[in-house]
Amino acid sequence: MGFFTSFNFVKRLKSFLLFCVFVILSIKSGMFNIHRVISFIAISFTAAVVSAGSDTRHTLNGHIRDFASGEDLFGAAVYISDMSTGTITNHYGFYSISLPEGSYRLEISHIGYKTKYRNVELDSDKTINFDLEREDTFLDEVVITDDKADRRISDVRMSLSQLQMDVVRSLPAFMGEVDILKTLFLLPGVSWATEGSTGFFVRGGGQDQNMVLLDEATVFNASHLLGFFSVFNSDAIKDLQLYKGGIPARYGGRLSSVLDIRMKEGNNKEYSGTGGIGSISSRLTLEGPIQQNISSFIVSGRRTYADLFLPFSTDTTIRKNRLYFYDINAKANYRFSDKNRIFVSGYFGRDVFRFDDIFGFEWGNATTTMRWNHIFNSRLFSNFTFVYSNYDYNMIYNEDIYSIDWVSNISDITLKGDFTWYPNPENTVSFGLHSSYNSIDPGHVKGKFNDSALSDYKIPDNNVLHHALYASNEQLLSTNLTIEYGLRYSLFQNTGKGTVYSFDEDYQVIDTTEYSSGEIFHNHHGFEPRIGVVYRIDSRQSIKASYNRTRQYLHQATNSTSATPLDIWFPSSPNVKPQIADQWTAGYFRNFMDNMLESSVEVYYKNMANQIDFREHAVLILNPQLEGELRTGKAWSYGVEFMVNKSKGDFTGWLSYTWSKTRRKIPAINDGNPYPAPYDRPHDLAIVLSYKLSDRFNIAANWVYNTGRPITMPTGRFEYGGMILPVYSERNAERLPDYHRLDLSLTINTRTSPDRTWQGKWNISVYNAYHHKNVFSYYFRQKDENPYETQAYKIYMFGIIPAVTYNFSF
Repeated sequence: MGFFTSFNFVKRLKSFLLFCVFVILSIKSGMFNIHRVISFIAISFTAAVVSAGSDTRHTLNGHIRDFASGEDLFGAAVYISDMSTGTITNHYGFYSISLPEGSYRLEISHIGYKTKYRNVELDSDKTINFDLEREDTFLDEVVITDDKADRRISDVRMSLSQLQMDVVRSLPAFMGEVDILKTLFLLPGVSWATEGSTGFFVRGGGQDQNMVLLDEATVFNASHLLGFFSVFNSDAIKDLQLYKGGIPARYGGRLSSVLDIRMKEGNNKEYSGTGGIGSISSRLTLEGPIQQNISSFIVSGRRTYADLFLPFSTDTTIRKNRLYFYDINAKANYRFSDKNRIFVSGYFGRDVFRFDDIFGFEWGNATTTMRWNHIFNSRLFSNFTFVYSNYDYNMIYNEDIYSIDWVSNISDITLKGDFTWYPNPENTVSFGLHSSYNSIDPGHVKGKFNDSALSDYKIPDNNVLHHALYASNEQLLSTNLTIEYGLRYSLFQNTGKGTVYSFDEDYQVIDTTEYSSGEIFHNHHGFEPRIGVVYRIDSRQSIKASYNRTRQYLHQATNSTSATPLDIWFPSSPNVKPQIADQWTAGYFRNFMDNMLESSVEVYYKNMANQIDFREHAVLILNPQLEGELRTGKAWSYGVEFMVNKSKGDFTGWLSYTWSKTRRKIPAINDGNPYPAPYDRPHDLAIVLSYKLSDRFNIAANWVYNTGRPITMPTGRFEYGGMILPVYSERNAERLPDYHRLDLSLTINTRTSPDRTWQGKWNISVYNAYHHKNVFSYYFRQKDENPYETQAYKIYMFGIIPAVTYNFSF
């Protein structure tokens, strides 16, 4: 037996080394060869088949679902202790495992659910579905985890965080508005743009370098109210995963991270609802079966209502103002059989601001996702997806004799086919093909003067195609060693109708080329290898390492730290190379106190090429020659992340700390010297605590501290032409004061009789409890009496903010 085990290990290792040689040759060549891509897929499949062995095997497959709602459970485990092997479910609750003929005792488990056991006689291929019941104590615990504690040790993936929605609802909330993005700021390696905003940075990457997905649809702007709130209604969200490193090959298009958010499917057993009434908004979610146990729906809505009180103002101007946002989430699914199921989901959200009849501004996202799950056989699962996503904004300005109407938008249409093959317990092979079309309207302005129409001013549209082919394999080399290796090939094409400007070394236009509609006039492409490995020292500790290369073809034009609704997207082109990042990560993971205490430390280094910044005083809005404002170079980031998490018992919480540095070096900026990125914050600390006082009362607190963000400040002044002009420091050479804040919350469960289905909770929260004045920015002004002296003023955003929210379910 030992000989055969050793022999299989050698075969598996041989296939992996063959893959590594292939990747190295592909990267060195730098040339696209479709035969190499096909060869890679063949290698991945061969690696899986080679280690299958010659035993008579049968396949056990099925779905694992929530007992009460019928929702599919992602990440649920099927474990066979007799063989020390198992598998986990995919995003659609599907599992598959091939085993030699025989009798087995299965252990089915998932975080927050009661473990189920079942004896199975496997004498043929079988389909068995499981329903798991929730643990009674789960809703009262604050749990943040990558998965079940022991699986966190053995899982090959690292730099991956998964938040449970109960975590988000239990923590103190800004203005009482539960926000999943703000909860991410409490994790290591993630920092925010400015106070109150939902923009985030991951391991030295910019905001536009994060891929945000809602049911696989790209969300181009994830913020409401100029960034103070996110577009995600927590009542409609099932789960989310944040990949900071070791990004699977199925994801692409952004350099730094992938935030994959999945909506609930809807209760297919009974009708139910949830909602809340807060300080600035209210929300309501309804779900239930269309046909019991076969199809279901969920509809969720949210709206702020501060504007509803404006008509009662004594100021006639204020009465006409409008300021609000709203969200609508909807999803339905239908199960035709155990092998076929369809999903349709959508999101629509909008921000509206009106100042009298003079000025107006609105923006919003709309997404639609249609998916077909098909099981070809017990070992091959597929998911075919159509995605539509659109982001647009509109600004209007009206005066007596002059008016302007400005619109801009970006849209995405994507077709995807994703497959998962389960040849044996030692291998899980994923492969697929993605194709997207993006249309970008940078800006279109219409105006009037004295009731006469002015000439339309329109920036030429950008149209692009984006294709990707990927394959990966998660392979168990031995009982202690698992690897995941994959390769992604991406192709990006600029298509007409389009205008391309040629620039000289001083970024002046020297030529213009026009391309007809539908004409493909430029290609960018390249390979993106992904490799991860875990070595389990024992059941309580492991070491992991990963490497991934990512490419980004769409970029965002912004010259501020915090993104705004007016920021526009632009594609790679003959003048703009795609951004490329290589990230290396290593980590040590250890559980203590019988898995009650989880800890980890990860170190990373990220090297980024073709990084984009903008010249001083760049014109980014309504500029047809935007590419002439760009300056490119390189960037690098490195750091260490610590995490300690206690997820069991009455007292729970976590501590995260990140030390990092991010630098840019762009020849045309800062005299070619390296300078800190705008989001470089060396120290970032978060402490999150929750204590269950009783069945009715729970208190929670979080305290955050981070280094002030870098800024460029005036250091002197000079007189020129009768004017006093400032002299500035090097780019981002100074910093704002360090930031720190304490938030508190108290959750009170209302008393209800056992025969009543209505349940209510009061959440009382205090933001910035000790009223610390954190500096948002500096403002400089010359003294009126002495223009040779300049005064500096600090600008603060928020003091202490209390909020009350009533949450309910029925």
